[in-house]
Amino acid sequence: MKQRQLGAAGEAVSAIGLGCMGLVGWYGERDDVEAAATVRHALDIGVTHLDTAAVYQDGDNERFVGECIKGRRDEVFLATKCGMERTPEGRIRVDTRPAVIKASCDASLGRLGTDHIDLFYLHRIDKTVPIEESIGAMADLVAAGKIRHIGVSEASGETLRRAHATHPIAALQSELSLWTRRTELATCRELGIAFVAYSPLGRGFLTGALQSPDDLPETDTRRIFPRFADEAFADNVAAAQQVREFAESLGVTPAQLALAWVLAQWECVLPIPGTKKRRYLEDNAGAAAVELSATVLEQIDRALPESLVHGERYPEIMLEMLNN
Repeated sequence: MKQRQLGAAGEAVSAIGLGCMGLVGWYGERDDVEAAATVRHALDIGVTHLDTAAVYQDGDNERFVGECIKGRRDEVFLATKCGMERTPEGRIRVDTRPAVIKASCDASLGRLGTDHIDLFYLHRIDKTVPIEESIGAMADLVAAGKIRHIGVSEASGETLRRAHATHPIAALQSELSLWTRRTELATCRELGIAFVAYSPLGRGFLTGALQSPDDLPETDTRRIFPRFADEAFADNVAAAQQVREFAESLGVTPAQLALAWVLAQWECVLPIPGTKKRRYLEDNAGAAAVELSATVLEQIDRALPESLVHGERYPEIMLEMLNN
């Protein structure tokens, strides 16, 4: 597996990572045996950048990842997130007060079974807490040796600059894919902050595996996302089909084309496609060896404009948490 730099932080991480959110739920039924085998196989083939979060399955995801990497912690670049929690009513709440951040870090360390976190993010920006206070608390965690690098997720350019002025920010995590291109990538390049791209496969849509809403299990949370709604699904299947046709012309899979496009946006872009199956992990990892020429990239941008996608990337209630 090729390595890439974590921006100006200088640390080498695997060019392709593994988004862990769907390992134990979220996208359909659980299969803990296959999911655990997928995480361990990721390490075997050099996919060592693992990304989880405290809010994923209310901590169960971190516990699962911790069990999977037991005895192999030194092989992993381990990222997790804080500042988002589920209320008793099931709603998502953002809280990045310093005391909450520090308590969340300790809880994550316990669930992950480790004494340090390599990259610790604010999962979302809390508009009620000055970013300087939140980052200051994370800087205290760096000084205490509990975390090594600080990240933020779905932050605006202005917030990212303020955070970086308080303590060096190693990474911004945000969505980036062939059908989500409006990002703060330019700000990251200017400041030397790595860009960790989540949902680089459009939550699986860009792989071409989905042809109908019926392909989604009843328990699959993607059913609440506008791009998977009945009124948008057919149009988005048509867009995914264009990705497939372009990939076939290059002799690669749709997933590899989509990931190679993300990798080509900048040398410090780190995609973290999620999967709980080894066969998809292998496919995704193969994208690190796919190089797209400038000519091909121009052809892709002409043939597959972002305007092909229909629907917002999040339900309305979650859109207010983005780019703050």
